[in-house]
Amino acid sequence: MSDPYFQQLFADRIGGASYGKGTEIYKFEKIKRAKRKALADYPDRTLIDFGIGENDSMAAAPVRERLATEANLPENRGYADNGIDEYKQAAARFMKRRLGVELDPDTEINHCIGSKTALSMLPACFINPGDITLMTVPGYPVAGTHTKYYGGAVHPLPLLKENDFFPDFDSVDEETWARTKILVLNYPNSPTGKTATEQFYSRVVELAKQHDFIVVQDAAHIVLSFDGEPLSFLSVPGAKDVGVEVHSMSKGFDMIGWRIGWVCGNPTIVSAFADVKDNCDSGQFPAIQKAAAAGLDDDSIPDGVRTKYRRRLEKLVAMLRRVGFDCEMPGGTYFLYTKAPTSTDSGETFSDAEAASQHLIAQSSIITVPWSEAGPYLRFSVTYEAPTEADEDALMQETENRLSSLGLKFR
Repeated sequence: MSDPYFQQLFADRIGGASYGKGTEIYKFEKIKRAKRKALADYPDRTLIDFGIGENDSMAAAPVRERLATEANLPENRGYADNGIDEYKQAAARFMKRRLGVELDPDTEINHCIGSKTALSMLPACFINPGDITLMTVPGYPVAGTHTKYYGGAVHPLPLLKENDFFPDFDSVDEETWARTKILVLNYPNSPTGKTATEQFYSRVVELAKQHDFIVVQDAAHIVLSFDGEPLSFLSVPGAKDVGVEVHSMSKGFDMIGWRIGWVCGNPTIVSAFADVKDNCDSGQFPAIQKAAAAGLDDDSIPDGVRTKYRRRLEKLVAMLRRVGFDCEMPGGTYFLYTKAPTSTDSGETFSDAEAASQHLIAQSSIITVPWSEAGPYLRFSVTYEAPTEADEDALMQETENRLSSLGLKFR
C-alpha cells in the first residue's frame, strides 16, 4: 500500500517523511508490553507497580466539594484566558506563607494548565534557530523537545552521584554559554530526589547574569521536600531578576489530572509567557481554578501528602537495603533513584538499567522505570495503591520476598 500524499508533508521536528515508520520502541511502551506478558504468563501473580508516577489518592474532599459547587454556577461557564484573580491571589499567599517569597499576583503570577504546558510554552518566548537550552539529565524532556521544535538545541548536563546530583557548570564551554538562552532546572529533582541549596541557586543566578540566559526552575515536587523546608529558587537574592519558577498542584495536592499550576517570578518573563499562552489556550475551567485556590489555602492538604509519601519512602529504602540495594532516603519527590543490579547469583547479567528492569518484570512482576542517561539506575515510585498502612507493609513484605528470591548482585 502506498503512502498517503501527506506523508511527505510531516514536519522534520516529528520525523518528516519518515514519521510513523520508526521501529524503535519507547521505554515506557516496553514496560507496558512486559507487564502484559507477565500477566499472561503468571495470571495468579499480582503485579507490584513502582513505575507509576501519579498520585494514588484523589484530591482532598474539600477541594472536590468546592469544584462541585463552582461547576454549577453560571458565572464559571466561560473562558478564563490568562487566569482568574482568585487563583493568582491564592498562589501569591501560598508562595509567601510556605516559601517566603512575596509576589505581585497581577504581574508576577500566571496560571497554567499544568506545569507540562508551561514548560512547553516558555521556549517559544526565547528560542530562535541555533539557540541552546541547558537541561539536566535524566529529567523531564518537554522544554527540550519544544526547544528543538523552534530550531534550537539541547545541551545536556548529566546529574552524577559524584557531583551530588548537581550539574557540572564548569564543563560548559564558552561557545555553548554564548548560545545559551535558557537553563532548565528541576529541584527537588525528578528522578534523583536531590534538593537544591541556597548556595547552588546563588551560583545559578551569578551564571545567568554573567552569560545572559534566563532560568526556568521546575518546582513540581517542591511540597515533597523531606530533608528540610521547601526551598524556592525565587527566595534567593537576584533570582527574580533572571527567571521564573513553575509550580504544579499535581504532586503535592493529589490533583493529578486537574491540570492546574502557575508560573511566577520575573514580571517581564511572566508577561511573555502570558502572551504565548494567550495564543495557545483559553485558560483552565474557572471552577477548577477556584477549587485549586481553596486547596492552596489549606496547609493540611500538602502536609498530609508529604507525610504519606515520606513514610512510604522510608519503608521502601529499608526494604531495598535488606535485599542488597545501595540506597538512601531521597531529599524530595516521591521517587527513589538507585543503582540497578548488574547480575544475579544464577548467572544472568544485565547490560544496562533497562535489561535489569525487564528482568524484574519477567521474573517477579515488579515494575520499575529504568534510566541510563547518567549511569544505570532504576526509579521506584511510592505512588502504588495501598489504602492503609497495613496494606503498605504487606506490599513491602511481598516485594522483599520476591526480590530476595532473585539473588541480585551489584558490582
